Amino acid sequence: MTVSRTKAKLVDVARQLFAKEGVENTTMNDIAMASKKGRRTLYTYFKSKDEIYLAVVESELDILSEVMKQVSEKDTSPDEKIIELIYTRLDAVKEAVYRNGTLRANFFRDIWRVEKVRKKFDAKEVQLFKAVLQEGQEKGVFAVDNVDMTANLLHYCLKGIEVPYIRGQIGEGLDDETTDRYVTNIVFGALHRKQI
Repeated sequence: MTVSRTKAKLVDVARQLFAKEGVENTTMNDIAMASKKGRRTLYTYFKSKDEIYLAVVESELDILSEVMKQVSEKDTSPDEKIIELIYTRLDAVKEAVYRNGTLRANFFRDIWRVEKVRKKFDAKEVQLFKAVLQEGQEKGVFAVDNVDMTANLLHYCLKGIEVPYIRGQIGEGLDDETTDRYVTNIVFGALHRKQI
């Protein structure tokens, strides 16, 4: 097994154990045994449980980044893309947090520790937003003064509503159609979307 495949297997096993047993209740020995690798192999790749936890978070963010990239590359109009990117991002983060069971508590408790791992993802996300906004500018769909600043603001706005969205506090009591109307009004208002 190659180095990267071994490391990926260790991360996947750790993710499953963390989701099932909780980060606190999982030991490095548990991960080594469940992955059928020795402790020496595990410690070759990760110095601590904290390090492997952050690798698990990073692997989830890599998956999200790839899903968002696929949305940005679709052959649809920029206004449709930007809305789909927003929902894809929020839903994928929510799904990752819930899929990982007890990791959810750690995510909320350790949000600043998770922030360190997010830097690479955040940069990719801003680039995707820039590309879609630039496409919208070129096609006359958006009238944005500063694409870089707008992409950054969009990124930080989404980051700011992540936790309430995951907890179901955004759009609570509203049907999907009403929620969509609010979202599109805010986003398209900010982007000065032109009627096409």
